[in-house]
This record gives sequence, C-alpha cells and structure tokens, in this order.
Amino acid sequence: MKFILGIKKNMTEYFTEDGRVIPVTALSAGKTVVTEIKTKDRDGYDAVQVGYGEKKEKNISKAQKGHMKNLGNFRYLREFRDNGAPEAKIGDTLAAADILKAGDKVRVSGVSKGKGFQGVVKRHGFHGGPRTHGQKHSEREPGSIGGGLRTRVPKGMRMAGRMGGERITEKNHEVILVDKESGVIFLKGAVPGARGSLVEIVKI
Repeated sequence: MKFILGIKKNMTEYFTEDGRVIPVTALSAGKTVVTEIKTKDRDGYDAVQVGYGEKKEKNISKAQKGHMKNLGNFRYLREFRDNGAPEAKIGDTLAAADILKAGDKVRVSGVSKGKGFQGVVKRHGFHGGPRTHGQKHSEREPGSIGGGLRTRVPKGMRMAGRMGGERITEKNHEVILVDKESGVIFLKGAVPGARGSLVEIVKI
C-alpha cells in the first residue's frame, strides 16, 4: 500500500551532510489501521478505509463501534481508492517506515488554515488602485464589478469573502527523512493545514 495518515506538527530545518539547509514540515504518522476493504462487486469501486487517532469512547456511537469491529476508537476515518485494495486485510497496521523512504515523492492533502473574511488584495492578489489622481482611499479597493452594457454582476466575479478552510492537494513533495522509531516524516517545503490537523499522504 502507498498511503498513510498523519498529523501536522511544525516546520523546521534539516541540515544535510554537505551543509545544505532544507526547510521541512514534520508530520507525525502514528498507528494507522485498515478498517474496511471495499470491492467493485459489492460497493462499485475498489478502496481501502483506514482509521487514525484516538477518540473518547463516550463520543463514539454504537454504529461506529460496530463498523470498527473493536479495532480501536478512531478519531479519523479516510478512504483511499485503487491503492492496493487486493493486498490489504482488515486489522492491518500501516507504518510510515514500511511505505516511505528518503527521496520518495508524495501527494499531500489537507485543509488549509481559515483566514476569515478577507479583501480582494489578500484573497485574489489584486493590486488595488492608484493613490493619486483624486483617489484618496482606493489602495485596496476592488474597482468596478459591472461595466459595459451589463445590468448585473456576472457569476464568478472575484470579490471579498471568506478565505481558507478548503481542501488543498499538493503534489511532488519530497520525503527528506522517515524516523522509524517515532514515525515522524519530514517533507520538503510547507504542507497545507494548521498544527494538529490531519494530513493524507499518498506515494506517487
């Protein structure tokens, strides 16, 4: 199998043997357990469902307990399609060191930080208007939203609004180091999400 779940910890620096400094993101990939195998004949598609993290037993319904088959009180359940479904078995435990090694390329998915209500300069990269020529306070204004012969605002017009809190997928992150004992993975560059958020890692 070529996937695992982890929790984003923090960003730091990794020093190579030849003295180079690489910015990395530390991900804690602990115990990930296979909870269900979906097949094309029964479910219409092939997939592996895995559980990660711990949750208080009082917060888990009887339906969830029955579904997890006493494998654990998982906080997260995620599915990965077409990723080694035939070779997986319910109850298998996935370890980061068995799946990834230094130099591998991975695809990372997570929910980006919520930034609240933002203007068009921060949200869409608008440059704003000039300060001269009689425009006193227009540095960060969006400008016209209509124009021409239109009598309405067209769909898709980039305007101010809520920013962040969306699922982001980034490709070609390089694995710098995998700590077998602690299960910590160091990926080159920044990874979407806040500290403590769930991250999906798929080997390319």
